[in-house]
Order: sequence, then C-alpha cells, then structure tokens
Amino acid sequence: MKRLNLLIVCGLLACTACQPNKREKNMDTPKAKIVEHRDTTHGDVRVDNYYWLREKENQEVIDYLNAENVYMEKLTAHTKKLQEKLYDEMVGRIQETDLSVPVQEDNYYYYSRTEEGKNYSIYCRKKGNLETDEEVLLDGNQLAEGKEYFRIRSFSVSDDHKLLAYSVDYDGSEQYDIYVKNLETGEVLADEIKSTGGAIAWANDNKTFFYTMLDPARRPYQLYRHKLGAKNDKLVYEEKDDAYFLGVSKSKSGQYIYIGLGSQVTTEYRYLDADKPTGRFKIFAPRQQNEEYSVTHHGDDFYIVTNDNALNFKVMKTPVNKTARKYWKEFIAHDDKVLIDATEAFKNHLVVYGRKGGFKNISIINFKDDTQHEVKFPEPVYTYWGSENPDFNTSLVRFTYSSPITPRTVYDYDMNSEKFILKKEYEVLGGYDKSDYVTERAFATAKDGTKVPISIAYKKGLKKNGKNPCYLQGYGSYGYSYDPAFSSARISLLDRGFVYALAHIRGGSEMGRKWYEDGKYLNKKNTFTDFIACAETMIKEKYTTRERLAIQGGSAGGLLMGAVTNMRPDLFAAVVADVPFVDVINTMLDETIPLTVIEYEEWGNPKNKEYYDYMKSYSPYDNVEAKDYPNMLVTAGLNDPRVQYWEPAKWTAKLRQMKTDDNTLILKTNMDAGHGGASGRYERLKEVAFEYAFVIDKVGENIKN
Repeated sequence: MKRLNLLIVCGLLACTACQPNKREKNMDTPKAKIVEHRDTTHGDVRVDNYYWLREKENQEVIDYLNAENVYMEKLTAHTKKLQEKLYDEMVGRIQETDLSVPVQEDNYYYYSRTEEGKNYSIYCRKKGNLETDEEVLLDGNQLAEGKEYFRIRSFSVSDDHKLLAYSVDYDGSEQYDIYVKNLETGEVLADEIKSTGGAIAWANDNKTFFYTMLDPARRPYQLYRHKLGAKNDKLVYEEKDDAYFLGVSKSKSGQYIYIGLGSQVTTEYRYLDADKPTGRFKIFAPRQQNEEYSVTHHGDDFYIVTNDNALNFKVMKTPVNKTARKYWKEFIAHDDKVLIDATEAFKNHLVVYGRKGGFKNISIINFKDDTQHEVKFPEPVYTYWGSENPDFNTSLVRFTYSSPITPRTVYDYDMNSEKFILKKEYEVLGGYDKSDYVTERAFATAKDGTKVPISIAYKKGLKKNGKNPCYLQGYGSYGYSYDPAFSSARISLLDRGFVYALAHIRGGSEMGRKWYEDGKYLNKKNTFTDFIACAETMIKEKYTTRERLAIQGGSAGGLLMGAVTNMRPDLFAAVVADVPFVDVINTMLDETIPLTVIEYEEWGNPKNKEYYDYMKSYSPYDNVEAKDYPNMLVTAGLNDPRVQYWEPAKWTAKLRQMKTDDNTLILKTNMDAGHGGASGRYERLKEVAFEYAFVIDKVGENIKN
C-alpha cells in the first residue's frame, strides 16, 4: 500500500521539456538484454522480454541496476548544484534540534527529540514533571551506526514502565527484529526475536508480550506469546487464509489485547483479557464477507464501527459480555454524507473521526448529557491526524493540524469548552510566513460528470496566465485519502513560482466510501480519467500549461503515473513515478509476492478472465507503445517488499526499447532500502531535492535558482 531546487546551469534557459537535452543522444543508455518469456493465461499470449529481471540473485540483474544508476548520475550531473541548493534550503527550514510534545502516561512524560546533524530520533522520558532529569530510552543514531537503513516500528513500554520492547528493520525489507531493554538497568535482555512482523503488545503482567510473524510471502499471519526469559514461544493464533493480514494491539483502557484480522474488504477481531495472557482469545464477531468493523472499549461496553448495511459506516454498541451481532444496538446511524473512520473513548466522551465534504472532521459526543458537536477548523483547506491520547480520564483530546501553508501544529482540544489549546507549532526557519501563500479548492469535471476536488497552493502574486510551472500529485487507491498537509520542503517549489496541486481522485475516500468503490475493481479507470481531468482543469483555469506541468505519484500512485502517461503522454512535460506498481498482470498472477492475494479485493483476481482483460487494458507495463513519452524519473528500492524492484526496472527497460522521443528517462534504484526510500531524515531530504531538481530542470523555464 501504499507513501513524498540549486542553480540551473547557465545554458538551460529554455524549457528542456520542449528542447530535449542533446547530451542524452551522445550518452550510452543502459540496455537490458531481451529474453523472451511467454505467459498464456486464458489463452492470451503475452510476451515479457524482461521477466528475467526478477532474478535478484543474478549478478546480471544487479549489474543492470547499477548501470542505470551510473547513467542516472551522468544524466543529472548538470543539476548537482541545484540539488545542493535545494537540500540546503530544506535543511535550513527545519529545526534540526527539536523535541516532540511530551505525552503523559501515569507518572512519566514520554517524548522524542532530534539533534542537529543526526538522522534519527532519540526517545526519552522524564519522571514526575518536565523539570526533572532526562532519561534516554533509545538513541536511534546509535542503533543505526554502520547501517545504510534503519527504522523502528514498535516502541512499546510495559505498564509498570520498567521494560521497553521495540522492533527494528535494518534493510527496508519490513522484517523486524525485536529487542527488550530493562529501563532500570539499561541492559538489553537476551530476549531477541528475529525476522518478525514487528507488531508488539504487552500483557498486564509486565512479563509477557505478543508479537506477529511473517509467512514466506511476508504476510503477518501468526501471533506468538513470549514470556521474558523463556526459550520457546507459544503460537496462539495462525491465520490460514492468505487474503488476511494479522495485527496485534492493546485497548486504550488496557483491559484487552486484540488480534485484528483483515482483508481488503473484510475484518474480524479476537480479544483477550490482558490480565490473563495465557488465556484463550475469543472471537468478537465472526467475519462476514464484505463487512468491516473495528472495536473500541469503554467501561461495560464496546463501540463498533461497521459498514454492515451502511456504506459510510455507522456506530453500534454492545455489552462487553455480549459481543455477537444479535446484541448490537445502533448508537450513531449511517449518514450518506459523512464517512465514519474510527472512534476513541474517554471517560466522559466518545470521539468520532471521519470525513465530511471532502475533509476530515471530528465529532464529540458527551456521555454525561448526550450532546454532540463538531470541531470547527480554521482554514478552508486542511487536514489533521491523531496523536497519542493515553489518559482515559481527561477531557482533552490531542491531534496534529496542518494545511498546505500551515506547519504541523499540535493542539489539545477541550471537549467541554470546545476550545483549542496550542501545545506546539513546529517552527519553519528561514523567515517563512504563511500569509505569503494562498490555498484554494477547485473542481474538475470527470468524464461521467463527477466533480473531482483539487487542493491548490501557491505564493501570493502569482498570475493565472497559463505560464506557471505546476507540480500535480495523486494517489487514488485502497480508499486512502491523500489529504492536503504542509511540507517545508515544498516551499522550494512555491518560492520558485510553482503551483502545487493535489488531485482527490476516486479510489481514495475523500468524498466517502462510494468514492473508493467507484475507483476500484472494474471501475479502476475512473482513477486515471479523474486525474487527467484534474490536469486539464489546471491548464484550462490557466494555472499552468502542458509544457510546464509535472506530475508525481508513488506506489499505487505510481500505477496512476504509468496509466495516465500511457493514456495521455501529450498532457505532461515531466513524470515522477516513485516505486511504481506498474506490472499489474504479472504481479497479480504471482501469489508468492507479498500483498498479491490480499489485493484481489482491490484490483480483482486475474484468474477471472473479466478482471484479467480489464487489468490488461490499463496495466502500465503491458500498455507501453511505440510513441513519444514525457521526461520521466522512475525510482525503486532493491529490498522493497511491497512493490518489488523489478516492476520499475522492467517498465523502464521496456520504455527504453519502445519510446520514440529523445526525452529523459531515468531509473534510480536505492540499493540499500525498501518501499519508503532512505530512512534517515537528511538522506530523505536529499532524495526530495533530487526529484525537485529533476522537475525544475524539466518544467522550470527561466528559473535560474
């Protein structure tokens, strides 16, 4: 599933999208050898000349990827100074030495902080109050020393605050090693567990935790129980259906451990009294195909968010000892204009997170007087995301607010007084002033007449004269809503006269669950035609022109990039496709690949000819043709378990073979990372600077710096 500027050399005064870089013609481009591979699914003969690039252990594959990286370096050498300038700008905007807003849990305040020049967070706490001495729990920089990649997934402290269980990925493969640290002595215990799914949940005895394990396709499918010091862990549950992923979590109340089982369209929960870790998990409500539900515990009741006969979901309520569906009573009715995503329980309030009118919203229900109100946000284009709220008894709910021009801002919202309490606005250095920028919302009209929202930001004074460079992003899959948030790095584009636009296309859930349903399965092409309509609207409304329009998407958003580039290569001057899912047919026919089986409920199963034919009609790899293509930057991660490196590699090789233009085509493979690219914050900014330099070079006519 899917995750997003320097001096241009003096000679580049004209738009390189209009005048292809002649140096490319004199440069030896990598050529992957052709080895014919035939597939005859449904009697349809498909020839794949680059199937062999799947052979990761084959040195020829590694040599080819390295050759592409060398070619990439040569082809972008003239942007090095621009990359450096962009990187310096981006670093210059962040508070390199900073700390998060502390979260109080019992008598401790937990927080993380960063230090100038260091890539990773340092995790800390203070006991009693914030004036006491700091205790460093984990220093990510020390753990990452000597590693090309480093990522912490779970960071879980036992209820008595004496032990820390954490999981670490050292290569981007999303296989996590679990370690346990004694926070009283600083000792890392011998309880080391290798190659797990990374999820951890402590029982209440402070000696036992549960964790997930992966199958050969890297699907989390087993739950184990580990007791400190024990040599053999107990398998407590195994999910045998390949379409379901397994997760583990603990209720906010601390009373239950949950097993969450989910396919793309169906979920099931099992629960266990956290005081009895050796007990048996009970089924909350057996799975029913196409029904999704989630569970929130509050005192003597559970609150259930479910889409059973409720497309946009509703909230039900049931006693803790009667979880079968026949006992569920409606608490919040279905509303076709409001999507309910989740609930969070406090002693006197229920927080309902959802979406309304294309934006996230929050509703607060007061248990004491049964009143309800919505949180009123201050801007017309915005988003928020939840923060940690471990205190059950408080009347404050914490979240982080943002917009395309408003930096991350942490608020505590008083659910009684309905007032915002500012806890921290993350500082943007370098003189940033949000009043210098504008946000707008526009609407494109899709082929079927549907109005598709576009969030837009630019610097004040920009003229809508059809001459501005534009950076248009999209995603549109899995029901994931791509919300308009702030990026300090993006200021480097806005300050150079770029219009930034975010297309809220079908396949996401921005406009409710139907928005998602209308962009999946046999409706998937709506995602692509919606994006094309958004691009055409940006041109029609004179924000930009096709010669200055750059587009970007990653993962399933990379599928979007590949599909729209095949459909309308004339519409875009530059395309950035990050770790793109572009080899749809081959991937969805291979059940050994992570995510394949679970994603039958997103794309369809190509073993069914109707789905096969439809996928084939849009799969970017299968639809490459002998024609002109825009300037293109394609990225990959060698250890990527979500979109295997060979998809972008094969796609690039086929484009090289077939395209008829002299425009730039680059494949950039990170040989030490996975789906998310570089893990360190400075290395990540270098990747962003590289992509922005590519875009400025291709569509930033007359931009000198």
